Amino acid sequence: MALIVGSLVACGSAPLGRPTAPVDEVLRPAPSPTPSVVGPVPGTLYQAKSRWVPAAWSDLPGFADDALFDAWNAWLKSCERPGGPFATLCGDVRRLSIGSADEQRAWMMERLQPFRIESPQGEATGLLTAYYEPMMDASRLPTATFNVPLYQPPAGLAQRKPWYTRQEMDTLPEAQAALQGRAIAYMADPVDALVLQIQGSGRIRISQPDGSQRWVRLAYAGTNDQPYRSVGRWLLDQGLVRDASWPGIKAWLAQNPQRQQELLWSNPRMVFFREEAISDRDSGDGPRGAQGVALTPGRSIAVDPASIPYGTPLWLASSGPQTSLQKLVLAQDTGSAITGAVRADYFVGWGPQAGELAGRLRQPLQLWALWPKSAK
Repeated sequence: MALIVGSLVACGSAPLGRPTAPVDEVLRPAPSPTPSVVGPVPGTLYQAKSRWVPAAWSDLPGFADDALFDAWNAWLKSCERPGGPFATLCGDVRRLSIGSADEQRAWMMERLQPFRIESPQGEATGLLTAYYEPMMDASRLPTATFNVPLYQPPAGLAQRKPWYTRQEMDTLPEAQAALQGRAIAYMADPVDALVLQIQGSGRIRISQPDGSQRWVRLAYAGTNDQPYRSVGRWLLDQGLVRDASWPGIKAWLAQNPQRQQELLWSNPRMVFFREEAISDRDSGDGPRGAQGVALTPGRSIAVDPASIPYGTPLWLASSGPQTSLQKLVLAQDTGSAITGAVRADYFVGWGPQAGELAGRLRQPLQLWALWPKSAK
């Protein structure tokens, strides 16, 4: 579910089954195609939206320096739902979970072949954005302060496509009647609620009627099937801001509070949620992505499954004003804004610091797929 994510201009949520993830809400899991060897270039693998060109391990920038520990934990999660040829490797992946980074690296070089991912036209540089899991407060019951509802899917959602727009849900009696009793919780700020919907998932501290509080996860459960429109792009197109990050949008709203509803209605898409408990064991994991496994901060990415199958380990290289990355990651999520051959949404975790990075990260990207030699 990518958890959906990153630049507000280009994206909606993550892809998080994104839930995560730059970002637009995530798509539901889809079958992952396996590359087939066709075409005139010897050794090149072809997918629907990409071609994979054989590369040397020395082509991967920083390959000798990655600590790999967190990446291996993410790989272990992918082994909960392995796809294609990766299932046969999971025994070794589990065995090497207690190995050193050098042992893990040596095994990868023995069992895997790097492929530089390119567009069908041969373009090897694409775009990296990021997404995150917000942490926000909410109330189980509406109050004078907490009065912005977060909904579970309404009855009959599947029978009416597209469902009502965001504006219609706020104004039409028939839409409001369909949502009666479907609120999971209530937030104080409608813009924060929009952030949660765009990311596709979030950790919510809910105040209960008895005064107690508990953390839960609101996970992606569907949409109204209306098109996603970026509120950042809406502001830019009207020349209202130059900074379309979330901090820039909130700064504009602070000066123009009377236009808040207009901004919210510019995006007709609404995301619906389901509530999930967060145990102590789960507290260090992200939401489940489109592969169906929990995302790992800094090691999970959302991809276009027509370019890269879920569960594929990849070497990611990206350098820009926000961060420099050279590391092993796993393709574990997708999102409606994540399309194309060399395109990834980088799951950065949860909380305000992660949200700041996710809202600003937008920089060049190179990817290498690490494919089992036995599957060539």
